[in-house]
Amino acid sequence: MIEIQNLCKKYKNSDEFSVNNISLTIEKNEIYGILGPNGAGKTTLISILSGLIKPTTGQFKINGLSPQKDRVKLRQIIGIVPQEYALYPTLTAKENLMYFGSLYGLSHKELRNVIDQSLEIMGLSKFADKKVEQFSGGMKRRCNLIASTLHHPKVLFLDEPTVGVDVQSKKVIIDFLQELNKKGTCIIYTSHHLSEAEEFCTKIAIIDRGKIHAAGTPEELITQIGNAESLEDVFISLTGKELRDVII
Repeated sequence: MIEIQNLCKKYKNSDEFSVNNISLTIEKNEIYGILGPNGAGKTTLISILSGLIKPTTGQFKINGLSPQKDRVKLRQIIGIVPQEYALYPTLTAKENLMYFGSLYGLSHKELRNVIDQSLEIMGLSKFADKKVEQFSGGMKRRCNLIASTLHHPKVLFLDEPTVGVDVQSKKVIIDFLQELNKKGTCIIYTSHHLSEAEEFCTKIAIIDRGKIHAAGTPEELITQIGNAESLEDVFISLTGKELRDVII
């Protein structure tokens, strides 16, 4: 589904590469975790693949499409769930979803059906006509996810999709994503929740300082590192214990 070759990104006025010569192949049925400390390059990599920023060098294809030749077609087959909420706070949940769904070219009838089904699955039906600014963090996360999946994308990019939500919201989100994956959506996911990633992801790449340090199934990664009992042990072994505080 995704082929990445020698991808690099260096921001203007930066001394170091945020993404440094990354090559990776992701199959169409994967739930692929991109894990790393703060500033490791996770968000930059996802931003490149989702078309939000351009790489400095290197190339990639998604479902055989390249951003240089097939930009419009690529946008039609991907969904993006950013870490920050991408909703209009003064509109209701249904108004937000109708607006975002219309951008994908869905018919009015088809859109209303998929919105009603998704709101029901996400436990938001009774809040459909409430303004998003009244929603809790977990409710906004769930609505944000619906907005990005109305068009049934072939690839879904998720940047910290469960950050700041309660246990119940997290379960609903993970269940929703697993069902999407069963229906054929390839999921690319970043998170700081290592135990969640260990259970959720079929494969994982651990990235630090712009480079991939290990990739494989969670079980393979744990086996590769001596004395590791969990993905957290692998993560610390590969990235170290140094604090990664970042000033934005």
